[in-house]
Amino acid sequence: MLRTILFLGFVGLASLGVAWVADQHGDVVLVTNSWRVSMSLSTFAFVFGAAVVAAMAVWAIARLLWRLPGHLRRRHHERRHRRGRHAITHGLLAIGTGNSAAALAHAETAKRHAGDDPLTLLLHAQAAQLSGDRAGAQKAFLAMTERPDTRLLGLRGLFVEAQRNDDPVTAVGIAEEALKMTRDAPWASHAVLGFRCAAGDWTGALAILDRDNAAGAIDKALYRRHRAVLLTARALATETTDRDASRADATEAARLAPTLVPAAVLASRFLSEQHQVRKAMRVIESAWRANPHPDLADAYAHVRLGDSAQQRLARVEALAAKTPADGEAALAVARAAIEANEFARARAALQPLLARPTQRVAMLMAEVARGDGGDEGAAREWTLRAVRAALDPAWTADGYISDTWRPVSPVSGRLDAFQWITPVAALSSDRAATIAEASMAEAPRAQPALDAPRTVAGSTPGAAKPASPAQDTAAVPVFRPRVGLDRGATAAPPIPPVIPIMRAPDDPGVDDDEMPENAAEPQPVPADTPGWRGFLQRLVG
Repeated sequence: MLRTILFLGFVGLASLGVAWVADQHGDVVLVTNSWRVSMSLSTFAFVFGAAVVAAMAVWAIARLLWRLPGHLRRRHHERRHRRGRHAITHGLLAIGTGNSAAALAHAETAKRHAGDDPLTLLLHAQAAQLSGDRAGAQKAFLAMTERPDTRLLGLRGLFVEAQRNDDPVTAVGIAEEALKMTRDAPWASHAVLGFRCAAGDWTGALAILDRDNAAGAIDKALYRRHRAVLLTARALATETTDRDASRADATEAARLAPTLVPAAVLASRFLSEQHQVRKAMRVIESAWRANPHPDLADAYAHVRLGDSAQQRLARVEALAAKTPADGEAALAVARAAIEANEFARARAALQPLLARPTQRVAMLMAEVARGDGGDEGAAREWTLRAVRAALDPAWTADGYISDTWRPVSPVSGRLDAFQWITPVAALSSDRAATIAEASMAEAPRAQPALDAPRTVAGSTPGAAKPASPAQDTAAVPVFRPRVGLDRGATAAPPIPPVIPIMRAPDDPGVDDDEMPENAAEPQPVPADTPGWRGFLQRLVG
């Protein structure tokens, strides 16, 4: 509406101007030397307006001709860019569907039309990974590291390739380079943290964790828990070499995570040595209420040095009264009663568990039968029942069973992965039933002899150890350290791709003896090659 009013006002003013010029009388005379031009005012106004319009038209034509080459170049560039973007889009879709041939074709098209686009390099790398061309993928990722906008992504790709080649040293070197560039790289922090843990460098792992906390890359509660785990690991490592430092680490770990069993056990042991018995008992009681564990019961029984077996039994009974419904309480009382030669009290404590006895319950009953009257027949019967009894809780992580607590899973490298659970309970119900049925079917025809008694604080000697089943849904680690697996280790989880949306349905990697014929072997780089490319090429070999 406003524009209409303004237009009508302009037309009215123009009409008034034209009418005013038409009403004027007189001539306009131009005189120069021998020339004399005379015309009316209205004629002069018309000629002047026509001249202005003609000049504007000539200027517009000249400017169009001047800008025409640049305009044609821009149109050509835009057309190429459009084709390149189209190729990139369809190439990424082909990678998502696992079509390596289409992905390579679109990558070549994108290289011709949009070679400077960062996504072109990423498409080439992902297409090479999908087709099994590891050398081509490394070449593309190295090219990314030469650009400031894709340098971190290129390092991430080289890190993934190093993991697929099972080369943790190179992977950690690349992760450390990424950490020098930015703090906003959780994968690099996790990789370096995992390597420090795998190497037993708990001080370096704590430094990485503190750096992540300062950068706000980790939740406060998770930071406190992980710091307590690392402090406990360092305290256990220095317990015999530097007891003062170990005591300080264990005390701080118990303060940060009161429910962490090994931290509570170690802290109470140091407090007991300093004759701070009540404080040591409070530390154990806090952890016991959250997670009853045989190590806690053993530490609670021996919290005061020099006590008799009867005094230890009374103390354990007081601890068991805090969680009367938990089976660990009855087992702790039974163990302490056997040590005190109170076999009737041990039998009474185990009575509620005899309906479905576990291996530890059966072995404790064998000790009770052997100690109470020397009934070797009953003791052998309970020992045989222990072979086929249900499993007891154990330190389990990613399907791996350990006799003692560990700060890091040897399978996936996850920090604080071990939990005190029944191993089969970590599986799905279908697989748990299958394993249980298979073990029950094989038990009658294969009765292995019991191993030597296992000495774990608060546990029952001679308990049979089951094979470690694989976990269905193991978490995918950022870095998997190469450490020896004692027993029960499963295959490593798949390595994640650079970006999840581009992950192929199957691992595109190939074995070393299945390299494509057209795959170029990486060329050696002179030692004096400068810059990022020389460093990274020497790093990845």
